[in-house]
Amino acid sequence: MAATGVFKFIALILSLVAFAVYSEGSPAHDELMKFGFPIGLLPAQVESYTLNRTSGDFILSLGKLCKITLPPDNYLAAYSPKITGKIIDNRISELNGINVRALFKWWGITGIRSTGDDLVFEVGMVTVKYPSKNFDASPPCEGARSSS
Repeated sequence: MAATGVFKFIALILSLVAFAVYSEGSPAHDELMKFGFPIGLLPAQVESYTLNRTSGDFILSLGKLCKITLPPDNYLAAYSPKITGKIIDNRISELNGINVRALFKWWGITGIRSTGDDLVFEVGMVTVKYPSKNFDASPPCEGARSSS
């Protein structure tokens, strides 16, 4: 009988671990999904965030510089320790703090729109579209490296 209790306890613990792994992300990731965006737009390491629900203004704190490789074209992206912007349903604007390396130069991502199946990244007047499914998982920070 005691073995059955231990087995149930172990099964419960494994279920909780599986749930924690499956529901990856922080409250900031959850908020992102509420506005129609996949969690993979943010790195896994988010320390805190604030959101003004009336204006949509947000501040996201990562605590330190975070570099990740963005799918599918393997562009290097640098997330500042503090990211700011404005979020409403399916749109992030006035974005500051996310830069991507392309054509031997760093470019600031100024906005992101979600069309459901696709994400449209705005870099000034230029836009680039990628499938949303490429951002289904939050990537870990690769650590601070010097830019070349």
